[in-house]
Amino acid sequence: MKQLFIIAITLISFTGFSQSKFEKGMTKGFELWQEGKQWEAANLFERISQAEPDNWLPPFYVAQINVLYSFNEKDETKLTAQLKKAQDFINDAKAISKDNAEILVIQAQLYTAWIVFDGAKYGMTYSQKVAQLYSEAHKLDPSNPRVAFGKVEWDMGTARFFGQDTSSFCEDLKKAAALYETYEPKGPFHPKGGGDYAKQALAENCGE
Repeated sequence: MKQLFIIAITLISFTGFSQSKFEKGMTKGFELWQEGKQWEAANLFERISQAEPDNWLPPFYVAQINVLYSFNEKDETKLTAQLKKAQDFINDAKAISKDNAEILVIQAQLYTAWIVFDGAKYGMTYSQKVAQLYSEAHKLDPSNPRVAFGKVEWDMGTARFFGQDTSSFCEDLKKAAALYETYEPKGPFHPKGGGDYAKQALAENCGE
């Protein structure tokens, strides 16, 4: 009985230590990112993902950094490497957390990065997939600002591409931007960014 008690205490202590280590690592990763050291942050999140194989957040952030910093990349070799790595970690995150709206959004953004790089080559291949992903994400979590904003921004961009008036999207864009003020992340390290970009897009596209 005494031995079982010692084992139980050891497991509790180890779990507490592991969680504390995870929290410190994630906090450090976000600090690095905020300091403009996004690749150091991505490397740290990758190491955390290896230590926390059942947590979708570390691989999600590895993917997110590689996707977000691909939109301005002009070198196809670098872009391909970044988006391949991002896809690998999206796959890891999906395997851990199914039906996750945040993961669907980052997948949609990955396809969008390819379209932005070469619309003639990738537009036909990925446009329908992007629209479908945002639709699926919206069904899962309609109050999520990244889902709502991503969906309306994509729809607005599609309309603009076909020479259509985009003013009809402004009300939805305004509602999506407002969600950033009310949405509560499900945990301390869950995605919560994008509010400033949404306000900027609202001002640029709708004069608000």
